Amino acid sequence: MKIKFLLVIFLFCVFIFADLPAPALAQAGDLGAQCAAAAESNTGCPNISSEECKILLQKCAEYYDQQSSQLAQDITKTSAQKNTLQNQISLLKKKIQGLEYEISQGNIMIKDLNMQIEDTQASIDKTFQQIGDSEANITAILQAVYQEDQKPAIVVLLEGNLSDFFSNLTYLDNLNSRTSDLLDDTRNLKTYLEEQQEKMSNNVDKLEKTVALQTLQKKENEYNQQQQKTYLQLTEAQYQQQLKNKKEAEQMSSKIKSMLFQMVGVSRAPTFEQALEVAQSVAKIVSIRPAFLLAIISQESAIGRNVGQCLLTNADTGEGKKVSTGASVIRVMKPTRDVPIFLELTASLGRDPYNTPVSCWIPAYVRGQPYGWGGAMGPAQFIASTWNLLADRLEDLLGQTADPWGIKDSFTAAALYLSDLGAGAKTTSAESKAASRYYGGSSSYASSVMYKANCIQTFIDSGTMTSDCQAKVF
Repeated sequence: MKIKFLLVIFLFCVFIFADLPAPALAQAGDLGAQCAAAAESNTGCPNISSEECKILLQKCAEYYDQQSSQLAQDITKTSAQKNTLQNQISLLKKKIQGLEYEISQGNIMIKDLNMQIEDTQASIDKTFQQIGDSEANITAILQAVYQEDQKPAIVVLLEGNLSDFFSNLTYLDNLNSRTSDLLDDTRNLKTYLEEQQEKMSNNVDKLEKTVALQTLQKKENEYNQQQQKTYLQLTEAQYQQQLKNKKEAEQMSSKIKSMLFQMVGVSRAPTFEQALEVAQSVAKIVSIRPAFLLAIISQESAIGRNVGQCLLTNADTGEGKKVSTGASVIRVMKPTRDVPIFLELTASLGRDPYNTPVSCWIPAYVRGQPYGWGGAMGPAQFIASTWNLLADRLEDLLGQTADPWGIKDSFTAAALYLSDLGAGAKTTSAESKAASRYYGGSSSYASSVMYKANCIQTFIDSGTMTSDCQAKVF
């Protein structure tokens, strides 16, 4: 019994002192899965309270930022691998090209030597013919000499002059000696030519082996090159996948942060960096330049820091009061045009219509009569009737009833309205006209917006902003 009591006390302490309410988040499982589920949900964080959802979303934002940072490091490493492999492939290409030149040179040398061998073979054949002719002549001479030697002396004496006989013998002997010398020279020439032929054949054999070796080297290099290309392709695929993963992580981070801003509402205006992220994410949904959109929000509400200084107090007359002093203010909201829509909208969002700040009337008179009304809502400063014109489109885009005081909702509404006014063209002229019409036709308003847009665009491009720009944007 005592053990059970202590166990109960222990569990109670765990629930009390845990960083997060245990019953709600202890079963959530993997943080990545929780964050993905939260990002995909149109209702924020299912089955947990608003405060728990804020804590979870903050963790998710940090989780995706860490993922993005790690992927950025991986991308840098993979990019370096790509460069290394590409350099190796370039070196192999140069080696292969050099071997191809050497192989071509070797083939030319082989052809030249083959021609020399053919010429040498022709010379050898001619020499063999000469030797054959010489041998035939020598044979004839030797037969004649032999026949002369076989004649009896009496026959020689009877056939002619004895001195002629001896002269003939001397001539035959000299001819035989010269023929023998010629035969020796021809045989020596034949031996020499045969040696040259063998030498050239050996050279051809060496060259053929060299070319064969070079061809094998070329094939090996081509194989290596193909392997390197394969690795490079794999690395490129890995690189592209990492880029994709990083982009997805950044998108998830942006979405999670947008959800945080949405939950925070106007009670805590976003930082410039956070607002820029929201503007960039909205620009992916609505065709508009993020710098221009953020410039409009800056002009209208100092990026959510000033969403109105008046409260509606009388729905019938549209009168109100100052938030800071409680002093009565006229023309806070037009009763016939905007008040009914404002009351319906705040009711659908669970807001107190008489405790929700809106813009005050800017005193203006035409022929002594007051002109215009206040009542603009949220960071984008929409009057209720104009917001109502966009309500259905916003619900389709956002998947829920849009909130003029929500950061992403107000940015998206401004983007839609500005796009309708022509800002989707993203030219200076088109944006300037859209800005002027956004405020009801004011060139000075448009000039101020375009100056801020240039400042913000410079920050997006270079990460820097002048002090003058900072003073005007913030």
